Amino acid sequence: MPEHSVVTRASRWVGGALAAVSLIAGAASCGPRDARRAQPTPAAAGADGAPARAGFDKLVGRWLRTDGGYVLEIRAVSPEGRVEASYLNPRPINVARAQAARGGDLVTLLVELRDVNYPGSTYNLWYDDGRDLLEGTYYQAAQQQTYDVVFERQTR
Repeated sequence: MPEHSVVTRASRWVGGALAAVSLIAGAASCGPRDARRAQPTPAAAGADGAPARAGFDKLVGRWLRTDGGYVLEIRAVSPEGRVEASYLNPRPINVARAQAARGGDLVTLLVELRDVNYPGSTYNLWYDDGRDLLEGTYYQAAQQQTYDVVFERQTR
């Protein structure tokens, strides 16, 4: 094998490793807005080995999107972060999956819709404890566009 190909492969590996370190360092230094856009990950384990649940109960309720009549209703969240949810616009839209996660003080929520005109559209939301809001992004898969959204808790 020619020496230049070994050097080329080594420099590609080093370049790739540096890019990965750069991405990790960038993610670690992200501000709140960048962290909010991240996909939720499984809930971290607490000191006793059980999933960290604190904050999931805050998600339960009926939430109205501020820019329209879209309603996200969260009926329950398991300790593992499985969410029982429904979505209305104003008629029910199938919720294919919903998952809550916790990373430090940040509680996140992923909701994927799969229905007519909703071919995998997703909400990536985080809970704003100080203002009791769900904020984040909505990816409208049919249009391939992402929108910033806010949901307010509805009182009955």
